[in-house]
Amino acid sequence: MPSRVLTIPNILTFMRMALIPIFAILLYYQEFGWALAVFLLAGLSDGLDGFIARRFDQQSSLGLIIDPAADKLLMTTAFIALTIPGMVPSVRHLPIPFWVTALVIGRDVLIVVVAGAIHIVTGFRGFKPSLLGKISTGVQVAAIGLVLIAAAFPSINGFYLPVVYAFVGAFAFFSGMHYIFHIARLLNEDGKKS
Repeated sequence: MPSRVLTIPNILTFMRMALIPIFAILLYYQEFGWALAVFLLAGLSDGLDGFIARRFDQQSSLGLIIDPAADKLLMTTAFIALTIPGMVPSVRHLPIPFWVTALVIGRDVLIVVVAGAIHIVTGFRGFKPSLLGKISTGVQVAAIGLVLIAAAFPSINGFYLPVVYAFVGAFAFFSGMHYIFHIARLLNEDGKKS
């Protein structure tokens, strides 16, 4: 994998990271319509940088690290900010319940700790996301969008949010547990190749 830094996908990722504090500021000042627009822009840049990297052979070692890091920073910022009482209007089903955010962040911490420990002990570096993990991330992204819509338009009353929270929590829990078995399978396959 080339060690290029200034590729178009990496520049888009850096721009996405620069949007994170702007997104947080908009949430703090309860500008939920603008926060939703910034969130959608960040999502668009995420899809675009991946497409450009694959289509124009601009994948890089740096991109493999900073792209998922940018995604996790954005999602962690969103979940934490939208869980803090007072950051969102006191409408039905807002803010995001603490247990949902705890499951989302706990899953990510579990994956990082398990992967880090395995790398330190075995030197294994072939970590890949599982299909269930990708679905869980997609559910989280959709959930933040739906929460921002409910916050931007309080008249909706967020009637759909309990179902959204249940989906996010279930996918976070089960994909976290599944990832342990996924890593074990990857280690097994790597051992057979050696």
